[in-house]
Amino acid sequence: METVTGLVGFARALRHSGMAVGPNRVQSFLSAVEQVGVDERENVYWAGRLTLCSEPDDVPRYDAAFATWFSTDPMPVEQPGQPVARQAKIAALTAEGADGEGEGDNPLAAAASDAEVLRNRDVTELSAAERDHLRRMLAVLRPDPPTRPALRREPGKRGALSPRATLRAMLRSGGEPVRLPRQRRSRRARRVVLLIDVSGSMSPYADALLRFAHVVVRRSPASTEVFTLGTRMTRVTRQLRQRDAESALQAASRAVPDFSGGTRLGDTLRVFLDRWGQRGMARGSVVVLFSDGWERGDASDLAEQMRRLRRLARGVIWANPHAGHDGYQPVQSGIVAALPHVDRMVAGHSLRSLEDIWSWVRGLSQSGEQLPGAPAGFA
Repeated sequence: METVTGLVGFARALRHSGMAVGPNRVQSFLSAVEQVGVDERENVYWAGRLTLCSEPDDVPRYDAAFATWFSTDPMPVEQPGQPVARQAKIAALTAEGADGEGEGDNPLAAAASDAEVLRNRDVTELSAAERDHLRRMLAVLRPDPPTRPALRREPGKRGALSPRATLRAMLRSGGEPVRLPRQRRSRRARRVVLLIDVSGSMSPYADALLRFAHVVVRRSPASTEVFTLGTRMTRVTRQLRQRDAESALQAASRAVPDFSGGTRLGDTLRVFLDRWGQRGMARGSVVVLFSDGWERGDASDLAEQMRRLRRLARGVIWANPHAGHDGYQPVQSGIVAALPHVDRMVAGHSLRSLEDIWSWVRGLSQSGEQLPGAPAGFA
């Protein structure tokens, strides 16, 4: 079962990277792996490449994801005109492997299982090697931007009749309404604003959060804004638009003067709203605030700024890394003050929680309603 879970997790990672990996392809992948066996990494590589890649552009993305998921060494790419020797090995998944036993002799299954476990681990509990692996897993994420209805209309199978297209079709058919074209409202990307607390209490999570922000910005640079919060507000969107993650984070760290300092959430949110948010950046946007809620300033001021933000934004999500720990209670003054003005409070301590946050972002963008879950917006 652990082997199958790891392989399904790999297919899920490919889907998050933007590849069209549906249930049928995943089933074909599992069937192919069952035929060739999981003892050799190369067999699994070709089983996945032949069943999960639907077009030539998917191959580089597949290679990068495979190297990240199963090993630290990149998989050699097939050169044109040079056949790659592949050993034909027919082997079914053994019963011991299905029960999670015998994986000590199967490094591929162990690597897949470890990668799946790593997705749920708190980033502060990772070793140096695990953090490096997590960075590569973050780099292959492809979060699709949330959308909203646009004013323009586009052809569609459903919707209202298109008068102009209907008239043109009638002219081509001699005046007979042979076909009734329909139209629907097109969609455009909705702005997402990421506010990341980089104070001393949040510094263990800052690297992973900024890397996640870099992935989101690179995916949708025109509709994503990133700010850091501490004793002051700093806009780092331009720095995170760089292609290379390491260069982007270095540029962002140079731009942030209050890294690992104190926290004044109320003051920094006021600056954001007065300078950017009230003028349009927060209007209709989905705002995600990453913070543990420790507030050195006046909590009532934070409550007032969160109230202002909630009136402007389409949705507000508070991501608290400590919320992912068992027994956590929202007792910090900042959390207590802000909780009535957020649509959702979620964990933000692991890769899986970051993926879940993006699902909430897309859900709030579509509906704009309080999403179901734990009471009082706490998850």
